[in-house]
Amino acid sequence: MAAFCKGRYRFRKTVFGHILSRNLAGKYDYDLVVVGGGSGGLACSKEAAQLGKRVAVLDYVEPSPKGTKWGLGGTCVNVGCIPKKLMHQSALLGGAVKDAAKYGWSIPDKVSHDWQVLGDDSAVQNHVKSLNWGHRVQLQDKKVKYLNLKGRLMDEHTIVGTNRAGKETVLTAENIVIATGGRPKYPAHIPGAMEHGITNVALECAGFLTGIGLDTTIMVRSIALRGFDQQMAGLVTAHMASHGTQFLWRCIPKKVEKLPSGALQVTWADTNSQCEEQATFDTVLWAVGRAPETRSLNLEGVGVAHNKDTGKIIVTEDEATSVEHIYAIGDIGEGRPELTPTAIKAGRLLARRLAGISSELMNYHNVPTTVFTPLEYGCVGLSEEEAERRHGKDGIEVYHAFYKPLEFTVAERDASQCYIKVVCKRDGDRRILGLHFTGPSAGEVVQGFALGFQCGATYSDLLATVGIHPTCAEELTKLHITKRSGLDATVTGC
Repeated sequence: MAAFCKGRYRFRKTVFGHILSRNLAGKYDYDLVVVGGGSGGLACSKEAAQLGKRVAVLDYVEPSPKGTKWGLGGTCVNVGCIPKKLMHQSALLGGAVKDAAKYGWSIPDKVSHDWQVLGDDSAVQNHVKSLNWGHRVQLQDKKVKYLNLKGRLMDEHTIVGTNRAGKETVLTAENIVIATGGRPKYPAHIPGAMEHGITNVALECAGFLTGIGLDTTIMVRSIALRGFDQQMAGLVTAHMASHGTQFLWRCIPKKVEKLPSGALQVTWADTNSQCEEQATFDTVLWAVGRAPETRSLNLEGVGVAHNKDTGKIIVTEDEATSVEHIYAIGDIGEGRPELTPTAIKAGRLLARRLAGISSELMNYHNVPTTVFTPLEYGCVGLSEEEAERRHGKDGIEVYHAFYKPLEFTVAERDASQCYIKVVCKRDGDRRILGLHFTGPSAGEVVQGFALGFQCGATYSDLLATVGIHPTCAEELTKLHITKRSGLDATVTGC
């Protein structure tokens, strides 16, 4: 303890001396230091450097409880969007193989999937590693200094970075941007949760695991896809259930135990029957939300206001924190969507404002997104529930349709969950409030319509749009039946 205190005193003295010399000289090491090398941080740093600023990025990945660590690029590149979408594609290909025989292809009677090929030293992992390397090359090309250090705030202009060996480096900057993102939560109150579990996204992972032939069960405490339109969420889970994913509704896990065989025994309580039940699994995956990586940033020491319950940083519309010269972007901002594209765009816009060449703010309204479940669900704007809450049940009109993708016809696939819903204001020009789509390539479909949404599209604009035939997206331009009418919304013919 004595040695620790003595070392700490020397360190503080050195830091303050560094700050004093910089302030007297009127200069900083950098114009901008970004803490966090994920999507938002990288976008912000590269944009600032392109605009002639001296920029450094600090990125450091604490290993997960299972010891997993990864390279530059953040959650999306390494353990999120990119590998997830590629694994989703693997499952879709499995479905396509089953369809192929109906389309005239000669397929062996038994087709199997090899997880080792997909998961270990595979093209997926190689692609992720190529992205890690690509980010480092881009930073170098744009003259952004990359430092593999864990950053901690000392004041509004000073960051202390610590490497894996514990060595500390002091950096000063005119402005600091925090972009440390979040990490999955573990339910630490459940015995065995951290020791025996891994983390990721529930429905998407369960979907592709079922798709590649694994026996998969989802335990749901209350509802699926909280925050999304619940009719659409019901269609997604119904499709998954009909294709083999098992659901345990309104159940709460109690403990996880590792058996001598290596299997994991999960005990849970059924909140309907009040009974406890057990089953064994090879893997337990927790998907109970994410927590911002802000605990080690010394927010309280510097005076950066944050929500004590969520840990997220309170930011203004221009991404500023309560401390001048310190900004925060991405998942760590209170009330910000936890989405890669919003973090990227917010980071670039912030860099332009700090460079003094723009005053444009990030528009967080009507951000499109997609859930990459086996039957994809894409949406933009308000859910039907939220539209009704804001405008009243009589203030909205919902146009909808159940359709069958042409690709499903020859393959004789069930299309009962392929559905489109457009929520509009009922009066005036019937401005579109929300657009929802379940079906193949939902992300591609909604991305296109999101442009019209940003331009204030109305129901009349939708009808005036010529569809591309024969596509699923075309069905959006043909919607004419309202929920209010009670008529059958099943699409027939062309």
